[in-house]
Amino acid sequence: MKGTRAAQRYAKAILDLAKEKNSADTVFTDMQQISQTIAKSADLADMLKSPVVNSSVKKASLKEIFKNAGEITQGSFDVLIENGRINILDLVAKNYIVRYNTLNKSQEAIVTSAVPLTAELEEKILAKVKELTGTGAKIKNVINKDIIGGFILRVGDLQYDASVSRNLSRLKRELTNNSYISSI
Repeated sequence: MKGTRAAQRYAKAILDLAKEKNSADTVFTDMQQISQTIAKSADLADMLKSPVVNSSVKKASLKEIFKNAGEITQGSFDVLIENGRINILDLVAKNYIVRYNTLNKSQEAIVTSAVPLTAELEEKILAKVKELTGTGAKIKNVINKDIIGGFILRVGDLQYDASVSRNLSRLKRELTNNSYISSI
């Protein structure tokens, strides 16, 4: 992906500065908001990547959209614009989040379920994640009615699929294979 290495360098520099100023938590919150906002707004993403839109317009837009962001985050907009890299703001935000989580020995566990998780189930999942990875995690619950029931847990490179749809697919394959074999 184009700009990934640059995004990693900018994210590292922002995190180093934020740690130095004891603002890593504030910048983390800002970066989460930036990432979520860009993901939800195709217009914002297009504007940041557009070579036609003037840098001053991009800067003014970002300052208005993220007017509650901290000083370091606001300064990062300036640096990215000055260096002609504002188009990778989303990648910088995502890289910052990953680096922050690594620094704090935390990660994001994505749990896909057909219905929202209960507090009790969240606790059990967090315990399982800690058992599997040795670190804590923050749960992000994604609702997908197509899995019918159960859940799919993703933490880093690990995936555990306990969904009803997966079990039904497996059962269908087994029945299909057994029907084929018994017809021979």
